[in-house]
Amino acid sequence: MIGTARRLAVASGVLVLGMAAHAEESDSPWTGFAVSDLRAGVFAHDVYGNWIPNPLELDFSQIEDIHAEVLLLLPELDAVRWMGSPKLNLGGTVNLDGQESHAHLALTWQVPVFDTPGFVEASIGGAVHNGILTGPPPTAPGMARPLGSRFLFYTSLGIGVNFNENAYGLLSYEHISNAELASPNFGVSNLGIKLGIRLD
Repeated sequence: MIGTARRLAVASGVLVLGMAAHAEESDSPWTGFAVSDLRAGVFAHDVYGNWIPNPLELDFSQIEDIHAEVLLLLPELDAVRWMGSPKLNLGGTVNLDGQESHAHLALTWQVPVFDTPGFVEASIGGAVHNGILTGPPPTAPGMARPLGSRFLFYTSLGIGVNFNENAYGLLSYEHISNAELASPNFGVSNLGIKLGIRLD
């Protein structure tokens, strides 16, 4: 599983570099693609069994995920502005204990909290994982979670604080599942802290 996750991470990195290089060389309306943020962090794996977490039931016994993301600026198109000018989020979470790892492609929005260093963040998109598709329901931490489909929905929510104009920290909750479009649907939810650097 770790080998598959590494291949996903390498493929994602090559895609990002290719998009950035094309943006720099092209005069098309899509030249807005440029690397905006670099982020990395540590997550607790499978902290909750469902999408919306109950803070009183979170399980932090598996702090074994490495998380990384690259955010890209989207072109200045009317459709992008209509959506609130999100950033393109390409990243993934690798589990170091052989459990579920994934790579994701999503749109990410950040909204400042009034005139403070704080902000809130939300992402929605898709993910591909290296976990199992079918099997018995998990009954204890560390058991494989049958995910029903190789391709899943990806969502995340975060609360962050800006340390200065370029650096920030983020408490982030991410979830992958098939939204009951396949069976079974034992999604995976991870919670952790990541640090980011803005390059734009």
